[in-house]
Amino acid sequence: MPAPRSSALKHPTSFPFMTRVPLLHVLPSTILQQSFPVNSPSILCLARLRSLCTSFSHPKMPDKTHIHSTRNEFPDDPETLGNYPAPLSPPLPPISKQIELSRAMSASSRSSLFSVSPVDVLFQDDWLIVVNKPQGVYCEAVLSSIPRIFGDTAVNSHGLGSQAKHLELHLANRLDRDTSGVMVITKSHKVAAKLVNAFTNHKVKKSYIALCIGPTPIWDKIFVKSGHGRSKFGVWRVYATSDVGRALPGGSVVKEMETSFEILSVNGQGLYKELSETMEDEKNIIVVEEKGINKYSEKKDEILVRALPQSGRTHQIRLHCQYLGIPIRGDVKYEGVYEWKGRKYDGHELHAESLSFEHPVTGLPVLIKAPLPLWASQAMSHHPSP
Repeated sequence: MPAPRSSALKHPTSFPFMTRVPLLHVLPSTILQQSFPVNSPSILCLARLRSLCTSFSHPKMPDKTHIHSTRNEFPDDPETLGNYPAPLSPPLPPISKQIELSRAMSASSRSSLFSVSPVDVLFQDDWLIVVNKPQGVYCEAVLSSIPRIFGDTAVNSHGLGSQAKHLELHLANRLDRDTSGVMVITKSHKVAAKLVNAFTNHKVKKSYIALCIGPTPIWDKIFVKSGHGRSKFGVWRVYATSDVGRALPGGSVVKEMETSFEILSVNGQGLYKELSETMEDEKNIIVVEEKGINKYSEKKDEILVRALPQSGRTHQIRLHCQYLGIPIRGDVKYEGVYEWKGRKYDGHELHAESLSFEHPVTGLPVLIKAPLPLWASQAMSHHPSP
């Protein structure tokens, strides 16, 4: 039986304390456990809200927006104090804090009511089920709703319903709250261990589609190599490649981050290319050592890109788009526009297009592709004349 849902979650405004007191202080773990089952989507989403409120209200959180011309751009940033490497991308813009909190509340309400539909299933066998995750829903909500689809005749044509209660479901990959696309769920502990190991060792090939706003780049294809990290109370940042391996406040270290990009269209002019057609020829290479490209050009274009992350760092594509001067539309955390051509955006426009890997049981090659979201299709709807 599905976990009971709280009526309060259907209406985020029913939390009268939300505008006055951080959620962390009014929803301790004991209260959460009394209100919801431990593994329900509701408690998972509320826990995310507690974490979000904590990060926004911490007194050590940097609060600067301007980019300067020197390597040590943020002298008051905790990450640049002492003998630590200096980040090359800015802290969170002030506007992002309230917007992100509002988005998290909406996503929590949406996730508490979410249920995977059979039409969202891209692939399944005895060991895996792959779904097309929608934007604005937490991964945990997708995972917790998986057992319900095995009772549907459209999915249960192979008699899988009787196995639903014996499944050991695990997320093999995670997508950000507002990122849509391919998400793999394993059906046993052993299969999960094998597939997670493949992700960890970069044996899974991934492709993403993103709609960016900024001046049109001079390149068609590019390979970006940089550092990646964050201090104990900070946010994810781009670091110089030469800083890889150096320690950050809190005990973490700068790690390597690599992404290939290809432009698919600019202002609606362009054609969709299959994966087999892309990234094969020579491309430009950027080894990051200095600050990012100036993003404050008066000219702003709509640029659809395909990104192939070679590493699996948190917010990798979003950070590299920001560094290249073409932040993703709606990605207010990394300087993407919140309002564009009279419309306000509820989330960033990033889509996990495909995953390619060796099946953890059969050893056969598997390629899973998710349909393009509407914003991506519209960005290529006007093709140049032959």
